[in-house]
Amino acid sequence: MLQVTDLHAYYGKSHILRGVSFDVGEGEIVSLLGRNGVGRSTTCKAIMGEVPPVGSIRLRGQEIAGLKPHQVAHLGIGYVPENRDIFPTLTVRQNLILGMKSAKPKPGDRWSMDDMFELFSNLKERADVVAGALSGGEQQMLTMCRTLMGDPDLVMVDEPTEGLSPLMVEKVAVLLEEIARRGISILLVEQKLTIALKISQRLLVMGHGHLVFEGTPAAFAADDQVRREWLEV
Repeated sequence: MLQVTDLHAYYGKSHILRGVSFDVGEGEIVSLLGRNGVGRSTTCKAIMGEVPPVGSIRLRGQEIAGLKPHQVAHLGIGYVPENRDIFPTLTVRQNLILGMKSAKPKPGDRWSMDDMFELFSNLKERADVVAGALSGGEQQMLTMCRTLMGDPDLVMVDEPTEGLSPLMVEKVAVLLEEIARRGISILLVEQKLTIALKISQRLLVMGHGHLVFEGTPAAFAADDQVRREWLEV
């Protein structure tokens, strides 16, 4: 599905990503772990075209490095940023409508507004409430659901459980598993090891702008050195 090869990225003269290479398969959940500031979010932004990438990024074999964010989105990548970008003065329903690629649903679309409301009854109950009045957890749910309304083939989700209650964290995990069940690939940036270990097929650990570990949750759990050196505070 997604192949990233020798990816570099810069903020001005700061060299943030230093030759990152990995892939995400069809319907696979891959978690990208690491401490704050090591380049995890920059990886997503470079793939999405929000940060100029240097290297190769291929989606189903098509080179997308250097495309603009809206072009990347139309090719099938959804992005849920960590800052919960909603339209606060629009209602929940209007936010979801804005996530659609076209004004009318098409045959074969994997997600509908009814799906969103079924998965998250809170959003259904507040469908006509302005999004700025939602709680932080509800705004996170809305951001994820709006992205899914664009029917992506792969979705990048950056820190979806940050600041959420344990109940909302569990709801996020259920949604991510449902996304993968419908054949959509996921690149998950996450700090909570419990959710990453529970739902991922593979884990990537990043340190200082490059990957220092790639493997299964079982292999990661058995590697005390990686956890101590690159994750534990």
